[in-house]
Amino acid sequence: MSKKLVLIDGNSIIYRAFFALPLLNNDKGVYTNAVYGFTTMLLRILEEQKPTHLLVAFDAGKTTFRHSTYKEYKGGRQKTPSELSEQFPVMKELLDAFDIKHYQLEQFEADDIIGTLSKQGNQEDWEVTVISGDKDLLQLVSDRVTVHVTKKGISDIEKYSPDYMVEKMEITPEQIIDLKALMGDSSDNIPGVPGVGQKTATKLLKQYETLEEVYNHLEEVSGKKLKENLTNYREDAFMSKELVTINCNSPIEISVEDIVYYGFQPSKVSAVFKDLGFQSLLNRVSDETEEEQKPSSEMNEISFSIVSEINENMFIGDEALVVEMIGENYHLAAIEGFGVVNKNGAYFIPTEVALRSETFKLWAEDSSKTKSVFDAKKTMVALLRNDIHIKGITFDMLMSSYLLNPAENNHDIPAIGNRMGKSDVLFDEEVYGKGAKIKVPEESQLAEHVVRKTAALFELKDEMEEQLKQHELYELLKELEMPLALILGEMEHLGVKVDIGTLEEMGNDLKERLSKLEKEVYELAGESFNLNSPKQLGPILFEKLKLPVIKKTKTGYSTAADVLEQLQNEHEIIPKLLLYRQLGKLQSTYIEGLLKVVRKDTNKIHTRFNQALTQTGRLSSMEPNLQNIPIRLEEGRKIRQAFVPAQKDWIMFAADYSQIELRVLAHIANDEKLVAAFKNDVDIHTQTAMDVFHVEMDEVNSNMRRQAKAVNFGIVYGISDYGLSQNLGITRKEAKRFIERYFDSYPGVKLYMDEIVQEAKHKGYVTTLMNRRRYLPEITSRNFNLRSFAERTAMNTPIQGSAADIIKKAMIDLHQKLVDEKLQARMLLQVHDELILEAPKEEIDILKEIVPEMMENTVELNVPLKVDYEYGSSWFDAK
Repeated sequence: MSKKLVLIDGNSIIYRAFFALPLLNNDKGVYTNAVYGFTTMLLRILEEQKPTHLLVAFDAGKTTFRHSTYKEYKGGRQKTPSELSEQFPVMKELLDAFDIKHYQLEQFEADDIIGTLSKQGNQEDWEVTVISGDKDLLQLVSDRVTVHVTKKGISDIEKYSPDYMVEKMEITPEQIIDLKALMGDSSDNIPGVPGVGQKTATKLLKQYETLEEVYNHLEEVSGKKLKENLTNYREDAFMSKELVTINCNSPIEISVEDIVYYGFQPSKVSAVFKDLGFQSLLNRVSDETEEEQKPSSEMNEISFSIVSEINENMFIGDEALVVEMIGENYHLAAIEGFGVVNKNGAYFIPTEVALRSETFKLWAEDSSKTKSVFDAKKTMVALLRNDIHIKGITFDMLMSSYLLNPAENNHDIPAIGNRMGKSDVLFDEEVYGKGAKIKVPEESQLAEHVVRKTAALFELKDEMEEQLKQHELYELLKELEMPLALILGEMEHLGVKVDIGTLEEMGNDLKERLSKLEKEVYELAGESFNLNSPKQLGPILFEKLKLPVIKKTKTGYSTAADVLEQLQNEHEIIPKLLLYRQLGKLQSTYIEGLLKVVRKDTNKIHTRFNQALTQTGRLSSMEPNLQNIPIRLEEGRKIRQAFVPAQKDWIMFAADYSQIELRVLAHIANDEKLVAAFKNDVDIHTQTAMDVFHVEMDEVNSNMRRQAKAVNFGIVYGISDYGLSQNLGITRKEAKRFIERYFDSYPGVKLYMDEIVQEAKHKGYVTTLMNRRRYLPEITSRNFNLRSFAERTAMNTPIQGSAADIIKKAMIDLHQKLVDEKLQARMLLQVHDELILEAPKEEIDILKEIVPEMMENTVELNVPLKVDYEYGSSWFDAK
């Protein structure tokens, strides 16, 4: 068996992980973000590399043998943050749990340990992989040694072989030390030669190969200043070469034979993961061969009954209910059974027993019998499919967990239980398997799993409600998210009708247009080729047609959309290619995609609304995503023609908020001029153009208004001068001036932006008008990019989140109004700031009154909310 040696630069990877991830800590207050990032990378390395020998090398301390050569070596480095230094011992404990050896050596660096062991592995003809964030280690690359360098954070890796180095950097591995000697390295405080960057250093090495040869041919070097710097800083250059050279003969006390890796014991690793709070990683270390799942006998005993006949005495009120379905798409999944737990007992009710029981239906539909559920929307849909309209839901565990932990991506009962110290519930995939291996176990195992989940829901409800109250989120759950969940459940169950014939006709039209465009592209190219193949398209554009090369990838020329957009005016083939791609996506994603999910018996589409996904509180939709139908392209807008009322002589009615986020900004910032503009119903983009360009209203042209609009919406998202310059195609200097003028015109907005960032730094979170929280641990990060993103998020979340909350409340108010007025009209879809209803034609006049009334008066701001509406025979006609 061939030997596979993997050497990991511990300091480099953990450092990168720390700055790539927001600060996290477990329930004991121990910081864990760097360890978590390192561990995710480690698991990937173990899966992909399958090492036979493995070591993580660490630096031993600040002082090394290099300091005797240059005492300022690494002198400019900032002190390691305490939040990171605390995590090194934790990391080593985790490595011990994995049975992975780690090593450090006084006076030497991790690089030297890695260099020495990689040399040994190379000499033994082993395959060696080095993993680091430091390009200094590229000097170790050889035919048998590959160096993997992290690019962005820790997830994006670039693999360097000798050939790839020559292709990418135009130098050999041996020349890395000469390159660094010439250009220096500010991160390690290595001086190099002033004025020599990577480009100049590479050029010199391509010509003279080594540092020594550069100086042997100093007289031939062109450029007076360059020659002067090379002469004056010769000593620094040779000292720099000595500093960057890895010692591959360091006096380490281990050899490659001492770092054999036999794998890890899942139970040992799982225990550490649980202690650190790494719940999401637990499934990645389960060992199917060892049956790492706990058999029932090893878990806490749970007493329950499998019900064969439902007795009304089972239901006393204040029950926990779990409707068990396997898979995410509950519109398609079958009900596998019901879990019911109350203070008197725990029950598993098989599906057929529950659905044939009138007692079960009466209990489910009795609003006086209160029920706690895991996911109210899913529960509502599942039971409506069986003609049961559940009432009396007073607690939703999914929505509670989401409000308490909006950044978490797993809100399943076992994950919530683990976070709250209740870990005797297995994850679904541990019981059912995953992917192609999914299967329902025998009834006793299924029953125990469902009852355990239901019991966790019953036991944790009070604690979660208490946490919600402590964080002032209880009202948001009870008054907004839970009522909305039930409304969304009804909307999902109802679905929206699709005219199949219209969709198919659009598809045929698009196919004809695509075929015609394909021929036109072939004519302009002078040959046929695969338009969807970048490998074939690249040479056509950049070799045959001689268009300027914008970007290259590892596999050739980039033909990405942003590249083609930059070339639009270079050749008439480019606009046709861009249109071909847009129409192709419409055809495959939207026409064919929608046809696949239409229910054949009803011709309806039943999208799922994600209520517990975004951190701002906005709804999204999936399978299919009806919020993302592209409407900038006329052909995209026309897809809405296929969405029609479910009944004859009905209409589609669409109402949307006008500039809701800017109105929310005006309210929150309480800027005098912004508030006045909305109160006086002035076009806000025209007003901003007047203020930014210092012109009168009649002097504002369409381009000025377009630029003002970009500034207005950009400000809401904390846009930078660079971002605005890209949006408007202007210089950063001009963009900076626009933003400065905007803040001069609306000082209240600038004050709000500054104050909200300071508030976020103080509290660690920001809130919407309805008190929804978004936590921002990155707001105090030392990493500029992470901190900047958190600051922009702090500015935007109260605005975007409040707008999301407002439309949610409007849906609740409007739904109740439709019920109170005994109207047949019903809500079908929510698309960001827009609500789509269907109704009989005779109800149009009533809707024209009550829809704007409900939406505009759902909350009271210091500026008016404005709603526009349209109606027609399809969704397209209602816009």
